[in-house]
Amino acid sequence: MTSVSVSLMLQFSRERAVDSDAMKLIITQTLSWRCYPSSVCCFLQGLLFLRQATVKVRQHVCVDFLSRLYGSLTLAHRELTPPLVEEELIQACTVAQGKEARLCYYLGATIDAATRVTASVSRPLASHVPVEKICQRLSSTDMQICELRYDPQVKDLSSDGLKIMKVLELRNILASWGEECRGCLEKHEFVSLIQEKALLHATEL
Repeated sequence: MTSVSVSLMLQFSRERAVDSDAMKLIITQTLSWRCYPSSVCCFLQGLLFLRQATVKVRQHVCVDFLSRLYGSLTLAHRELTPPLVEEELIQACTVAQGKEARLCYYLGATIDAATRVTASVSRPLASHVPVEKICQRLSSTDMQICELRYDPQVKDLSSDGLKIMKVLELRNILASWGEECRGCLEKHEFVSLIQEKALLHATEL
Protein backbone atom coordinates (compact mmCIF):
# COMPACT_ATOMS: atom_id res chain seq x y z
CA MET A 1 0.00 0.00 0.00
CA THR A 2 1.35 3.46 -0.85
CA SER A 3 1.81 6.27 1.67
CA VAL A 4 -0.79 8.24 -0.28
CA SER A 5 -3.37 5.49 0.26
CA VAL A 6 -2.69 5.34 3.98
CA SER A 7 -2.91 9.12 4.32
CA LEU A 8 -6.23 9.09 2.48
CA MET A 9 -7.51 6.46 4.89
CA LEU A 10 -6.44 8.45 7.93
CA GLN A 11 -8.01 11.60 6.53
CA PHE A 12 -11.25 9.71 5.89
CA SER A 13 -11.21 8.35 9.43
CA ARG A 14 -10.82 11.83 10.93
CA GLU A 15 -13.68 13.18 8.86
CA ARG A 16 -15.95 10.28 9.82
CA ALA A 17 -14.80 10.04 13.45
CA VAL A 18 -13.88 6.37 13.15
CA ASP A 19 -12.50 4.62 16.24
CA SER A 20 -8.68 4.59 16.18
CA ASP A 21 -8.40 0.91 17.11
CA ALA A 22 -10.81 -0.04 14.36
CA MET A 23 -8.79 2.06 11.94
CA LYS A 24 -5.55 0.29 12.87
CA LEU A 25 -7.26 -3.05 12.36
CA ILE A 26 -8.54 -2.12 8.92
CA ILE A 27 -5.17 -0.79 7.76
CA THR A 28 -3.43 -3.92 9.03
CA GLN A 29 -5.91 -6.18 7.28
CA THR A 30 -5.66 -4.17 4.09
CA LEU A 31 -1.86 -4.47 4.10
CA SER A 32 -2.08 -8.21 4.67
CA TRP A 33 -4.43 -8.57 1.70
CA ARG A 34 -1.79 -6.95 -0.57
CA CYS A 35 -4.45 -5.11 -2.53
CA TYR A 36 -2.18 -2.28 -3.69
CA PRO A 37 -4.13 -1.13 -6.77
CA SER A 38 -7.40 -1.00 -4.90
CA SER A 39 -6.25 -0.34 -1.35
CA VAL A 40 -8.71 2.49 -0.79
CA CYS A 41 -11.57 0.28 -1.96
CA CYS A 42 -10.50 -2.49 0.44
CA PHE A 43 -10.28 0.07 3.22
CA LEU A 44 -13.80 1.30 2.59
CA GLN A 45 -15.13 -2.27 2.57
CA GLY A 46 -13.46 -2.94 5.90
CA LEU A 47 -14.78 0.31 7.32
CA LEU A 48 -18.30 -0.49 6.17
CA PHE A 49 -18.07 -3.92 7.81
CA LEU A 50 -16.97 -2.59 11.19
CA ARG A 51 -19.52 0.21 11.20
CA GLN A 52 -22.41 -2.11 10.34
CA ALA A 53 -20.85 -5.11 12.10
CA THR A 54 -23.95 -7.26 12.15
CA VAL A 55 -23.30 -10.93 11.57
CA LYS A 56 -24.93 -14.31 11.90
CA VAL A 57 -23.20 -16.61 14.37
CA ARG A 58 -23.88 -20.33 14.69
CA GLN A 59 -22.83 -21.29 18.19
CA HIS A 60 -21.64 -24.78 19.11
CA VAL A 61 -24.27 -26.58 21.17
CA CYS A 62 -21.60 -28.46 23.13
CA VAL A 63 -19.71 -25.34 24.21
CA ASP A 64 -22.81 -23.38 25.19
CA PHE A 65 -24.54 -26.26 27.00
CA LEU A 66 -21.48 -27.30 29.02
CA SER A 67 -20.63 -23.65 29.79
CA ARG A 68 -24.04 -23.17 31.37
CA LEU A 69 -23.72 -26.46 33.24
CA TYR A 70 -20.30 -25.49 34.57
CA GLY A 71 -21.57 -22.06 35.58
CA SER A 72 -24.45 -23.51 37.58
CA LEU A 73 -22.13 -26.06 39.23
CA THR A 74 -19.57 -23.51 40.37
CA LEU A 75 -22.29 -21.28 41.76
CA ALA A 76 -23.88 -24.09 43.77
CA HIS A 77 -20.79 -26.01 44.90
CA ARG A 78 -17.38 -25.04 46.26
CA GLU A 79 -15.75 -28.25 45.06
CA LEU A 80 -16.58 -30.37 42.03
CA THR A 81 -16.22 -34.12 41.75
CA PRO A 82 -16.83 -36.37 38.72
CA PRO A 83 -19.86 -38.10 40.32
CA LEU A 84 -21.40 -34.73 41.18
CA VAL A 85 -20.83 -33.35 37.67
CA GLU A 86 -22.24 -36.51 36.08
CA GLU A 87 -25.32 -36.39 38.29
CA GLU A 88 -25.97 -32.74 37.39
CA LEU A 89 -25.31 -33.45 33.70
CA ILE A 90 -27.89 -36.23 33.63
CA GLN A 91 -30.33 -34.02 35.52
CA ALA A 92 -29.84 -31.17 33.03
CA CYS A 93 -30.36 -33.60 30.17
CA THR A 94 -33.76 -34.69 31.48
CA VAL A 95 -35.14 -31.26 30.57
CA ALA A 96 -32.97 -30.60 27.49
CA GLN A 97 -34.77 -30.04 24.21
CA GLY A 98 -33.94 -29.88 20.52
CA LYS A 99 -30.26 -29.97 19.66
CA GLU A 100 -29.28 -29.95 23.32
CA ALA A 101 -31.26 -33.17 23.79
CA ARG A 102 -29.41 -34.60 20.80
CA LEU A 103 -26.09 -33.68 22.44
CA CYS A 104 -27.18 -35.44 25.63
CA TYR A 105 -27.97 -38.54 23.56
CA TYR A 106 -24.50 -38.51 22.01
CA LEU A 107 -22.96 -38.15 25.47
CA GLY A 108 -24.96 -41.08 26.79
CA ALA A 109 -26.76 -38.93 29.34
CA THR A 110 -30.24 -40.04 28.28
CA ILE A 111 -32.15 -43.23 29.04
CA ASP A 112 -32.28 -44.33 25.40
CA ALA A 113 -28.59 -43.62 24.64
CA ALA A 114 -26.71 -46.44 22.92
CA THR A 115 -23.35 -45.61 24.50
CA ARG A 116 -22.29 -43.80 27.67
CA VAL A 117 -19.39 -41.35 27.53
CA THR A 118 -20.47 -39.02 30.33
CA ALA A 119 -17.13 -39.61 32.08
CA SER A 120 -15.49 -37.75 29.18
CA VAL A 121 -17.38 -34.70 30.44
CA SER A 122 -17.60 -35.20 34.20
CA ARG A 123 -13.91 -35.87 34.86
CA PRO A 124 -12.37 -32.93 32.99
CA LEU A 125 -15.17 -30.55 34.00
CA ALA A 126 -14.61 -31.44 37.66
CA SER A 127 -10.95 -30.53 37.10
CA HIS A 128 -12.00 -27.18 35.60
CA VAL A 129 -10.77 -27.98 32.09
CA PRO A 130 -12.14 -25.31 29.70
CA VAL A 131 -15.32 -26.47 28.00
CA GLU A 132 -13.84 -25.64 24.60
CA LYS A 133 -11.13 -28.23 25.20
CA ILE A 134 -13.65 -30.80 26.40
CA CYS A 135 -15.80 -30.31 23.32
CA GLN A 136 -12.77 -30.54 21.04
CA ARG A 137 -11.86 -33.90 22.56
CA LEU A 138 -15.44 -35.13 22.28
CA SER A 139 -15.63 -34.01 18.66
CA SER A 140 -12.43 -35.88 17.81
CA THR A 141 -14.16 -39.15 18.74
CA ASP A 142 -17.65 -38.25 17.50
CA MET A 143 -17.95 -35.73 14.67
CA GLN A 144 -21.70 -35.49 15.25
CA ILE A 145 -20.97 -33.49 18.40
CA CYS A 146 -18.85 -31.04 16.42
CA GLU A 147 -21.58 -30.62 13.82
CA LEU A 148 -24.24 -29.77 16.41
CA ARG A 149 -24.87 -26.03 16.22
CA TYR A 150 -27.75 -23.77 17.09
CA ASP A 151 -29.65 -22.02 14.35
CA PRO A 152 -27.91 -18.79 13.27
CA GLN A 153 -28.34 -15.89 15.69
CA VAL A 154 -27.83 -12.28 14.70
CA LYS A 155 -24.99 -10.67 16.66
CA ASP A 156 -23.96 -7.03 16.77
CA LEU A 157 -20.17 -7.00 16.56
CA SER A 158 -19.76 -3.25 16.69
CA SER A 159 -17.64 -1.93 19.57
CA ASP A 160 -20.77 -0.92 21.49
CA GLY A 161 -22.43 -4.27 20.79
CA LEU A 162 -19.45 -6.27 22.03
CA LYS A 163 -19.07 -4.21 25.20
CA ILE A 164 -22.55 -5.12 26.47
CA MET A 165 -22.07 -8.86 25.86
CA LYS A 166 -21.10 -11.25 28.62
CA VAL A 167 -17.72 -12.98 28.48
CA LEU A 168 -19.49 -16.29 27.83
CA GLU A 169 -21.15 -14.81 24.74
CA LEU A 170 -17.80 -13.51 23.51
CA ARG A 171 -16.19 -16.90 24.05
CA ASN A 172 -19.04 -18.59 22.19
CA ILE A 173 -18.58 -16.28 19.20
CA LEU A 174 -14.90 -17.20 19.03
CA ALA A 175 -15.70 -20.88 19.47
CA SER A 176 -18.19 -20.74 16.58
CA TRP A 177 -15.28 -19.54 14.40
CA GLY A 178 -12.93 -22.22 15.71
CA GLU A 179 -10.91 -19.59 17.56
CA GLU A 180 -9.78 -19.44 21.18
CA CYS A 181 -8.58 -16.48 23.24
CA ARG A 182 -5.67 -18.21 24.95
CA GLY A 183 -4.56 -16.65 28.20
CA CYS A 184 -7.33 -14.04 28.07
CA LEU A 185 -8.52 -12.91 31.49
CA GLU A 186 -10.11 -9.53 30.83
CA LYS A 187 -13.21 -8.85 28.77
CA HIS A 188 -11.45 -6.31 26.56
CA GLU A 189 -9.03 -9.04 25.45
CA PHE A 190 -11.90 -11.12 24.07
CA VAL A 191 -13.36 -8.04 22.38
CA SER A 192 -10.03 -7.21 20.73
CA LEU A 193 -9.61 -10.73 19.36
CA ILE A 194 -13.15 -10.80 17.97
CA GLN A 195 -12.56 -7.50 16.20
CA GLU A 196 -9.28 -8.86 14.84
CA LYS A 197 -10.84 -12.08 13.52
CA ALA A 198 -14.21 -10.68 12.42
CA LEU A 199 -13.11 -9.78 8.89
CA LEU A 200 -11.88 -13.33 8.37
CA HIS A 201 -14.72 -15.34 9.87
CA ALA A 202 -17.93 -13.32 10.08
CA THR A 203 -20.64 -13.59 7.43
CA GLU A 204 -22.01 -10.12 6.79
CA LEU A 205 -25.76 -9.75 6.44
